[in-house]
Amino acid sequence: MSAPLIELNSGIEIPQLGLGVWQSTPEEAQRAVRFAIDEARYRHIDTAAAYGNESGVGEGIASASVLRTEVFVTTKLWNSDHGYDRALAAIDTSLRALGTDYVDLYLIHWPLQDRDRLLRTWDAMEKILADGKAHSIGVCNFEPHHLQWLIDRGGVLPAVDQVELHPHLQQRELREFAAEHGIAIESWSPLGGTSGSGWGPNSKPNTVLSDPTIGDIAIKLGRSPAQVVLAWHIKLGLIVIPKSVHEDRIKQNIDVFDFELDDEDMARIAALDDGQRVGIHPDEMNLGAPD
Repeated sequence: MSAPLIELNSGIEIPQLGLGVWQSTPEEAQRAVRFAIDEARYRHIDTAAAYGNESGVGEGIASASVLRTEVFVTTKLWNSDHGYDRALAAIDTSLRALGTDYVDLYLIHWPLQDRDRLLRTWDAMEKILADGKAHSIGVCNFEPHHLQWLIDRGGVLPAVDQVELHPHLQQRELREFAAEHGIAIESWSPLGGTSGSGWGPNSKPNTVLSDPTIGDIAIKLGRSPAQVVLAWHIKLGLIVIPKSVHEDRIKQNIDVFDFELDDEDMARIAALDDGQRVGIHPDEMNLGAPD
C-alpha cells in the first residue's frame, strides 16, 4: 500500500511516509532508493547536501521504473551555505547532484544562531521557490522562536518543519505552534535513532524500540516495534521518514497503513515522553556556520 498524501500550505501534496537516507553511502542510497520505489511503492525520498549522497539518490530515482514526477524529493541546505548568494548557489549544486531541475521540497537544515543571516537565507529560499527550483520550501530543527522570526518577517511561511520526534521526544509545544500556523511537522529519527546514536552533549542512544511499552503493544497487534512507532506518528498526522538500507526493513516500514493504534495504545505511548534527545538541541548547534 502506498502512503497517503498530506496537503502542505503550499498546495503541494507530500506522501506521509518516505525513505530517509542519512548515513548512507551514495551506493547504498542508490540501491535503497530504487528498491523502495520499485519494490515497496515508496514515492517520497529525503536526502540532504550534508549527507553526501544526493548523487546516489538521483541515480536511484533515475534507475527506477516510475517517472521523476511521481517521486517526491526533498533535500536540504547545509549550514555553510546560509546567506543569500550561498543559498542560491547551493540549490544549483544539489540539483546537479540529483540530476533533476527541481526538488519538491527544499529545507534549511539548521537555524544556527544568527537571525539576520537566517532571514537573508529565507529571502533566497523564496527566490528558489519563485524560480521553480523547489515546489515547496521549509525548515528543519526550528523551535517556535525560530518559526516566529519568519512569521514576523511576513512572506512565505515554511511548508514543513522537520525535527527530531519520537515517543521519547514528542515535541507537543512545537506541534501545537506549527498547527496554529499551518506548518506541517515531519519527524526525523522517528524510531529514536540507531542503537549507537546519541550525538548531542545531553543526548543518549536510542531506547525507543526496546521500550517495554512499545514491545507490549507490538505483541498485542502482531507487529514489529518499529511498525508500532511508525503507526503512532501516522495517527498523530505527522510526516515520517524512517531510514534504512535493508530491503526487508524498507518493506516493513511502509507496511503500516492496514492497522491503527487505539486510544489506549496512544495514551500509553504518550506517557513515554521524557524529553530525551538522540541529537543536539537546535539552540546549541552552530556547526559549519559560514564566516
